[in-house]
Amino acid sequence: MHDDIRQRIIEEAKSWLGTPYVHQASCKGAGCDCLGLIRGVWRAVIGPEPEQPPPYTPDWAERSGAETMLAAATRHLLSKPEDAPIEPGDVLLFRYRAHLPAKHAGIAISAEAMIHAQENAGVVQVPLNGWWRRHLVAVFAFPPAR
Repeated sequence: MHDDIRQRIIEEAKSWLGTPYVHQASCKGAGCDCLGLIRGVWRAVIGPEPEQPPPYTPDWAERSGAETMLAAATRHLLSKPEDAPIEPGDVLLFRYRAHLPAKHAGIAISAEAMIHAQENAGVVQVPLNGWWRRHLVAVFAFPPAR
């Protein structure tokens, strides 16, 4: 991915900082969840969304056991090798527990920090510390702009 696209992704993700957490939403300044943040950055930088997510409950992963988020990321984002370094602009997917599907996402703004939507906190920047790194399941790059 070109550096200018990565820079636009980072700038757009930063523009979402402070957006309240709202389950299933994707509206900068008004509300979003982690998927809504990724969708909003996609719309601003890449173009129209490739698909609309189906309705989902906060406990969808625990109830279904399906790798819905990982499958969608694999369909629309560019998979990076497991040993590839995290680069600014990458989409990061996480599992909260080893036996559950991936159900959280963020956008790397450096190799040491990400922006994500967190329940009870909204869109925030956090360090990619040991906890996040231990729960990281996959790294993707956005596709080229359309």
